[in-house]
Amino acid sequence: MAQVQLGNIAVDVVLKDIKNVHLSVYPPNGRVRIAAPARMSLDTIRVFAISKLEWIKRQQKKLRDQERETPREYLNRESHYLWGRRYLLTVREGDDAPSIELRHRHILLRMRPGTSEERKQELLEGWYREQLKNAVCPLLAKWQPLLKVTVNRFFVQRMRTKWGSCNPTARHIRLNTELAKKPPECLEYIVVHEMAHLLEPTHTRRFIALMNRFMPKWQFYREALNRLPVRHESWGVAEHSPFHD
Repeated sequence: MAQVQLGNIAVDVVLKDIKNVHLSVYPPNGRVRIAAPARMSLDTIRVFAISKLEWIKRQQKKLRDQERETPREYLNRESHYLWGRRYLLTVREGDDAPSIELRHRHILLRMRPGTSEERKQELLEGWYREQLKNAVCPLLAKWQPLLKVTVNRFFVQRMRTKWGSCNPTARHIRLNTELAKKPPECLEYIVVHEMAHLLEPTHTRRFIALMNRFMPKWQFYREALNRLPVRHESWGVAEHSPFHD
């Protein structure tokens, strides 16, 4: 791995067999990474990084200022979220099989005595995955005919560095389980964003035009999502550019 220095900002550089430059800023302190085509020179990469310096600084400030959730301990009356609403966790021990259900403003977690914190986390994350899967299906049914694209398969999983991703070749999209905790409009924005990548794989002017056409308030939803508290691991932000050697 190489590195270029922009004043007091160090930028890690990885040369790969790719066509475009990918610039990412990672939490918690705003580490900067550029993935670039293998044949691109460090001087060219430095020019690109300098052109994005103000964007890098803005993203670093956002990451440092963003509110973080405290680590979950899965105790009674601990706050958890579903679709942007706050619920209190109620833990009940018994001999029945583990289960989770919503009761008014409570998430009721039934489990056997002595269940470890890791197992509680596993149960809740599995429950969140199911909530998200159930919400995604109607969104795909709504947006596939509007965008005139077909999603062959979608995946829901824990993702540490992004809200979603798209594989345009396989026509697959992946969504972060944490989206089940955010308002429904934020999930819809991410679903449309990833589906738009089936029409335009990178964040070009054409991609922005597609988002403006199909979801005029997409930037509002993006900002709303990025203002919400994030899991203490957090996520980074990325920018893709057709910047060639």
